Amino acid sequence: MHKTVLLLFLCLFGTLCHAQDLEDKDNEKPALKLGGALRFNYNLSTWKQDQVERGGDFGFDMFRINAEAAYKGIKLNAEFRHYSQAFGGSFLKQGWFQYDFSDAAQLQVGLNQVPFGIQQYNSNNWFFNMTYYLGFEDDHDMGVKYIHDRGRWQWHAAYYKSAEDFVFSSAEASPNRYSYDVTGRNKENNQLNFKLVRRLDDSLAHELGVSLQGGLLYNLDTRRNGTRYAGAVHYEFKPSYSRWSMKLQAMRYRFQPKYANGAALNFVEMGAYGANYRVATRGDLYTANVAYRLPIETRLLQSITFYDNYGYYSKDVRGFENSHMNVLGALFAAGPMAIYTDAAFGYNHPWLGPEWENAFTSGTPGNTRWHMRFNINMGYYF
Repeated sequence: MHKTVLLLFLCLFGTLCHAQDLEDKDNEKPALKLGGALRFNYNLSTWKQDQVERGGDFGFDMFRINAEAAYKGIKLNAEFRHYSQAFGGSFLKQGWFQYDFSDAAQLQVGLNQVPFGIQQYNSNNWFFNMTYYLGFEDDHDMGVKYIHDRGRWQWHAAYYKSAEDFVFSSAEASPNRYSYDVTGRNKENNQLNFKLVRRLDDSLAHELGVSLQGGLLYNLDTRRNGTRYAGAVHYEFKPSYSRWSMKLQAMRYRFQPKYANGAALNFVEMGAYGANYRVATRGDLYTANVAYRLPIETRLLQSITFYDNYGYYSKDVRGFENSHMNVLGALFAAGPMAIYTDAAFGYNHPWLGPEWENAFTSGTPGNTRWHMRFNINMGYYF
């Protein structure tokens, strides 16, 4: 008898709780947060003689709109960007639906950030680091990602059906996109990612991580799938109690496309911001970043962050010259404004030198030099 009464009580209690949950969801109000940014850019590139004679150029960089929403347990995160037509025009940078299973577990579906290496950025400057230009920093693809974060331990598992494909056809992937992906006669598809992070103390200041990535490359001519894979290890020091921070990462990647007639080409095309260039099919990347934040309590300026970010690209292809990138600069935080002032030096780098198409493959053998681009990016974030 007592067991029967107890069982009825538990059933009634469970029903009432379930009804309360449904009522809470029914009474939940939609939440919406809008933001964005407007940025202008000044740059002077030492290898562009006409620009040097003009004393550099100053103009429009980018306008973006951000939206975050939540209703009945489903969240939305989206960012749409507009650049000039020369840099790809308008496109979606990111956009996903999210469901939180708990405070420690969430699922994202859509165009989300690929879990690989140091995140959100493996850099401090406006130019990112070498990893960005080969598709391994702040990359966003179309798929499903699960994140589990228990403080000391964090892991990510993801499946991506494709990269930032906005046209569903057998045509070449457009380079009008934010993050670098394989383009040209190959298309990324069916990618798996796994990332494991271990924080070394209770302050979460020290982080060790391992990342693995594997996927296919569909060739439009042969209609066959090649393979691609990458792995990385990283360490990040980002304490709230110190003005110093540091990021270290080493990684290796391999592309194995199936070209027509069995051609053993040692490059693939990659594209973003409206243009493609060639990248070696095999290589190693090493990056090292250090930064120092100086608080400044004034009405106009709150802090200055000084940094030096270095990237080395070792191409595992005979006859290809290696590439270097180093950015020395400072970030000025002034209320809603962020002002990046960078001296970016490049050696066999398409964005930091006169050679575009082959800078990340053969380079310019016998005529390679360091080049510098001085850049000031001013952004108002709201």
